[in-house]
Amino acid sequence: MDINFEYYKIFYYVAKYGNITKAAAALGGNQPNVTRMIRLLESQLNTRLLIREPRGIRLTEAGRQLYSHVEIACRHFMEAEEEIGGLDTAQGGTVEIGATETALHLFLIDVLYRFKTAYPAVKIKIHNSTTPETLKQLLEGRLDLALVTTPFRTQRNVRRESMLEFREILVGGPQYRDLCEKPLDLKDLKHYPLVGLGRGSVTWELYKDFFIRHKIDMDFDMEVATSDLMLPLLENNFGLGFVPEALALPLIREARLVQVHVNIELPNRSIELVSDRGRGRSLAADLFYKFLMEGERAG
Repeated sequence: MDINFEYYKIFYYVAKYGNITKAAAALGGNQPNVTRMIRLLESQLNTRLLIREPRGIRLTEAGRQLYSHVEIACRHFMEAEEEIGGLDTAQGGTVEIGATETALHLFLIDVLYRFKTAYPAVKIKIHNSTTPETLKQLLEGRLDLALVTTPFRTQRNVRRESMLEFREILVGGPQYRDLCEKPLDLKDLKHYPLVGLGRGSVTWELYKDFFIRHKIDMDFDMEVATSDLMLPLLENNFGLGFVPEALALPLIREARLVQVHVNIELPNRSIELVSDRGRGRSLAADLFYKFLMEGERAG
């Protein structure tokens, strides 16, 4: 089937903005022409892609499926045009980076500051999600690079490179200060509420397996979506939780958290850079990758 790429581009903008008028403005065209192109695309694909509603448009199931593919293709085409057009000027382009909350706060923010200082023309898009979702987006071609937290399993066609090792500690709010006097047995944690990342996160799996290995049946009393949500809950005495030491120490110094020692070593963790071996990187993504590698060697 021979369909002009321009039809897909127009469909991309309509789906992106959820509004034909806004899409026409972004494309520098007019609403009737955009509507005509969408109808031609629907006719050639022999399916309805969108439904008009009072406040815009709604994609049909076929429209959502098409957009999931067109969005990736259009983004790559536009980034390529942007890079090629800027080859004779300063280094430009866009880097799509996926990162977990922990990777973002422990590693990526500092790296991005130094990178943007060195290459201010490069645009950065950060997609924040769990490790499994970030890896899924990488393999779907939606990301150039991923910075995720161990442990995780990957396919053979990805490259993994360790960026930063870190350790987690057990902390709680000020009301748990009495627990600081001596290390607790791991089994004694059953007597206190635990706050942790929710089911589906690698952290949930890590600690679930950790307790099972030590023959302890343990559940989190409160589960949260991101590590950012844990700290306020812990500060306000909702329970105890395992958090990266670097994030907890400033709050411990301010007496907003206390560290609770346990009589067993907690699992080691690290932040890894993951990339797809089977897919080439854009100039901007390759520039950021080399910046990361040079920083790692220097460190």
